[in-house]
Formats: sequence, structure tokens, C-alpha cells
Amino acid sequence: MTESHWGVAGLTVTYGSVTALDEVTLDIPDGAVAAVVGGDGAGKTTLLRTIAGALVPARGRVLAPPLPEVGFMPTASGVWRELTVDENISFVAAAYGIRGGALGRRRDDLLEQTGLARAHQRLAGQLSGGMRQKLAFGLAMLHQPRLLVLDEPSTGVDPVSRVDLWRMISQAAAQGAAVVMATTYLDEAERSSSVLVLDGGRTLLAGAPEEVVADAPGVVVQTSRPTVREHAWRRGRQYHEWVPEGAVAEGDPVPRDLEDAVISAALAKEAAHA
Repeated sequence: MTESHWGVAGLTVTYGSVTALDEVTLDIPDGAVAAVVGGDGAGKTTLLRTIAGALVPARGRVLAPPLPEVGFMPTASGVWRELTVDENISFVAAAYGIRGGALGRRRDDLLEQTGLARAHQRLAGQLSGGMRQKLAFGLAMLHQPRLLVLDEPSTGVDPVSRVDLWRMISQAAAQGAAVVMATTYLDEAERSSSVLVLDGGRTLLAGAPEEVVADAPGVVVQTSRPTVREHAWRRGRQYHEWVPEGAVAEGDPVPRDLEDAVISAALAKEAAHA
């Protein structure tokens, strides 16, 4: 991690006797999107909450701008359902001291980017899930933060809204913000500048998407009848099967993508501890 970047180095976070993160390092450069992926309990939310200043680590270093320059979008959307879209915007703006002409311009930009101009008087609780997530993203961006922390912003929304959210996230990075995003969608992680794969609070893989794919252990073959079912997963009408280094592959080797790489690394870890 360099001084010109945000991120964490050697980060360890504990909850009592439980270690939630163990020696995790992540670099979040300005103008780029860093994706964090992993299963339930992997430590994604703990990592993002620590970066956002909500948790104090047991060890390690956190480099982030002052809290007023951080935007945070939690998993639970981050909007007030009992307020209208306009009232949500005014409430967040007041917290950051945004008023007058600046508030008017940012309100107009938010409504245009999120497609909520016609719904600005509607209660947030009456919006669709996708519209509510786009509003939450707009609120996190309202004060033009230097660091944007997003906890699974597109999970559970419709495909069109997911595309809209990714467009807005990419635009925020293009305008210079550093973005760190937990996601359950590996296609989003593949479009990010870097990927951190967490498993049980530890780093499983890390680097640019192409580096993560190249560094995954073993090989992957395509087959209709996997030889070791615990090492196979369905891809369309076929199966992909992970084969450890040095083992005989009974199938056609295939170029790996990020999904294959993440599963391969997880299976290799399980095999090493078996």
C-alpha cells in the first residue's frame, strides 16, 4: 500500500476470542474500483466497516481520508423509508452542511443519474428495490467523497438496476473517487481494477482479475461426468472440475474465468486441510 492510495495493511480484527480478519491487505487507489468477494462469514462487511471507521482493528494499518470525506453504503440500503426521496436528500445534505445552490445542483444530478426525477416526492419505502438501492448510492455520493465504501450495493436488485448501479459506480471512479465494493457477483469483480478474495477472514487470492485467475492452483477441466463430485460444479449443461497439480485430468482443460479461479482456490484450501 502506497501513501497515495487508501486501504489496509496487515489488518486483523477480532470480536472477543473470534478473529474476523487475519493479516488482510488491500490497496484502494484513486480512480479505481477494488472488489471484495467471498462467501457468508468471509469477513467482507467487517473489512468495509473497518475501512469506513466503524471498527477499530486489533492490529494493522488503515489509511483512509477523514470521515467527512468517506461515503458509505451499507447492505441494508442506507435510506430512510419513512421519508420521501427529496427528504432523504435534504436530510443527508444537512448532515454534511450542503445547502443553497450546491444542494440544488447535487440534488438535480442525483435525480438525473438515478432516474428518480419522477419519483422525487415518493416515500423511499414505496420505491422498488432497485430504485431504493440507486437512491442509497446517490446519498452515499452526495457529498462527493474521496473514498466510497459499498457493501453489496447490487445484491437482490433486478438486472436493469444492477447495470445502472455499475454504471454509476464506474462513473464515480472515473471522476476520481477510490471505490471499494463487496459483491456477490463475480462478473462485477471481473470488471474491477483489483479483486480481493476472502475466506474465513483470510486472503485466498488477491490482485488484478487476470492475476487472480492466473494464480489459482491446479487446472480446470470440462466434463459431463465428473470423477470427483466434491471438486465439480455446474457450468451450463456441463460440469467444471478442479484437478490438483500433478493429478491426472479426465476431461478437456478449459481456460479459467474468475468463478473457476475462486472455486479452485477454495477447493485447494480444503484439500490442504483435509
